Amino acid sequence: MSFTIPEGLAPELYPLAWLVGRWSGEGVLGYPGVEETAFTQEIEIDHDGGLYLSYRSVIRLVTAPDDVSALEDEQPAPVWSTESGYWRIPPARPEGLGSELFPVELLLADPAGHVDVYVGATGNGRIDLVSDLIARTETGAEVTAGKRLLGLVEGDLMWAHDMAAFGQPMQSYASARLSRVPEGSA
Repeated sequence: MSFTIPEGLAPELYPLAWLVGRWSGEGVLGYPGVEETAFTQEIEIDHDGGLYLSYRSVIRLVTAPDDVSALEDEQPAPVWSTESGYWRIPPARPEGLGSELFPVELLLADPAGHVDVYVGATGNGRIDLVSDLIARTETGAEVTAGKRLLGLVEGDLMWAHDMAAFGQPMQSYASARLSRVPEGSA
């Protein structure tokens, strides 16, 4: 599958150009105190010509087959989480970063009451991020650190999210495989 740089994309964002578009797929999440659960996810990553990409994600839990009432009512699966934010390529290049890599920042907010700043590197269809700052409201989810890995594998977006939260050490939280949604699809 050939790839075309999106029209009007700022050249500074070319290392992230492969992310632009709509993605949809399935994954699994689980954490101490959270039973392992399948989910569906939709991500939209777009640009307006500025020096950033906008990001929006919605994760919905998969309705259990024995929940007949939900199937009969054809209600959408319950939303587990949403995130919105921005991807950026900072202008300063950190010392020691390989010539094939580019620095990257991800700024996220979610309605669970916290905002996250991730920093890392991208190159060759892979992004490695670690949390630099996590702030929360008084009632916000007690997340203290995170790591995210994203990669383009056989044309799909695969990602994994590890976190330290609620007094637990850093460990796997969620992962998914998403396919690009063709333009013009609903």
